[in-house]
Amino acid sequence: MDLAPPRDGKTIEKGTSLGRDAWYRLQKNHLAMASLWFFIFIVVVCFLLPLFPFVPNPNITHPDLQSMPALSSATSMEGAEVFYLLGSDHLGRDIFARILYGGRVSLAVGFLATAVSLSIGVIYGALSGYVGGRLDAAMMRVVDILYALPFMIIVIILTTYFGNQLWLLFVCIGAVEWLTMSRIVRGQVISLKNQEFVEAARSLGLGQSRIIFRHLIPNTVGPVIVYTTLTVPAVMRLEAILSFLGLGVQPPDASWGSLIKEGADRMASDPGLLIYPAIVFGLTLFSLNFLGDGLRDALDPKSSKD
Repeated sequence: MDLAPPRDGKTIEKGTSLGRDAWYRLQKNHLAMASLWFFIFIVVVCFLLPLFPFVPNPNITHPDLQSMPALSSATSMEGAEVFYLLGSDHLGRDIFARILYGGRVSLAVGFLATAVSLSIGVIYGALSGYVGGRLDAAMMRVVDILYALPFMIIVIILTTYFGNQLWLLFVCIGAVEWLTMSRIVRGQVISLKNQEFVEAARSLGLGQSRIIFRHLIPNTVGPVIVYTTLTVPAVMRLEAILSFLGLGVQPPDASWGSLIKEGADRMASDPGLLIYPAIVFGLTLFSLNFLGDGLRDALDPKSSKD
């Protein structure tokens, strides 16, 4: 606790916020902080590094420079000087560039689909928990029905009807991931809606929508932040599974999931095609999960085992 300069011989303690206390506790979790900085590094590298001219177009092929080893340079038959940091694939494309551009797609799907599921789940769960009664029961039965639907079959039907479009990933994944978020928020709202600050808001004549969006939802931000950090890797895994099955990003574009599929198909002849994207993808997922665990302990010290 910070101490202010003495006034009239008395020491005045400066107040602090819950966010600052949580950040202080998170800083003491070295694994969570290392995961945070690693994830920031991955995002910056994937989105900013391809803007520089030394990163080639990931779809440019050099058939005469197939399966080049890492740290190799050569001149293609077109006269282009190329340097392969992680080698080239079976079409002479730069593996490093494809990992960067594939990371853009995977991270974008993770962020945007999570934002969609976050928006739907928080509003739906808050309304259900605050209203209660029969409407709450009906809304939760809708969630149970959606849980029971076969996700993969729906994706196959949609891709067959609309084609392999990237926006389908956001629709399909966002339509599934908000379900758990709504249950978490509903439980938090049920525990908060009869507390004193909500009763005070009602006594002041505030409307239900203002109570929900200005008082209840902000007080659920801790569990929402924690689950969001766990939703992003879950969404990225779903995208990777769909791409691995051929239902996601289509060639020549790539995501980490499609790159892993290409590597798995040619693992015997060129293991680097599988190893490099799998390592980056795995480390990114681990960092997000460790960060989520650290945020859970920082925002709710009672859940910490220490």
